[in-house]
Amino acid sequence: MNVQIEESWKQRLQGEFDKPYFQQLTERVRQEYAATTCYPPGRLIFNAFNLCPFDEVKVVIIGQDPYHEPGQAHGLSFSVQDGVAFPPSLQNIFKEIEQDLGVPVPQSGNLERWARQGVLLLNATLTVRAHQANSHSLLGWREFTDAAIAALAREREHLVYMLWGGYARGKAYMIDRQRNLVLESVHPSPLSANRGGWFGQHQFSRCNEYLQQQGKEPIQW
Repeated sequence: MNVQIEESWKQRLQGEFDKPYFQQLTERVRQEYAATTCYPPGRLIFNAFNLCPFDEVKVVIIGQDPYHEPGQAHGLSFSVQDGVAFPPSLQNIFKEIEQDLGVPVPQSGNLERWARQGVLLLNATLTVRAHQANSHSLLGWREFTDAAIAALAREREHLVYMLWGGYARGKAYMIDRQRNLVLESVHPSPLSANRGGWFGQHQFSRCNEYLQQQGKEPIQW
């Protein structure tokens, strides 16, 4: 199949595109987009990959599925488009960065600036129906995104995996902790973060310290 995705990722994931499950997934997604409002816009479904080529990945942040309200989702986990109010989880991410690194909360919640520095902002499910969280979680996306994580785990080392919440932490089995840094915490959503285990973890400074130890540029969070 001729999937429009950044070339280095296409090389690693071509085998997935040729599998029956992905062909079924593609057809289901097309039907969903034709029948109802879905997010993100079709051209941005693979945005996480397109903005962060395989060999440039330094950090992996795994989300569950896209935001499902108008104007929010643009293919990057936890990110919203310019001019859109920050969802609660993103607010807590910025609060923790401010406490950890002293970086003021930005004006925009658009995290493309992170992606271009090597942060793969990958949702496990890449599409969603409007107003219906997790509505596409059973279409087959997770097999595909697991394959992407597995490719990184197989070919790359000295990456930082930031696994927030039970779902993301469930991916830890794929990652060799001897060759990478795995930072686990509760999810930044208020329901989880306010119970403890999100604030004060210093994940962003720990990430940058590790990257510098590996001779890599730290992320400008």
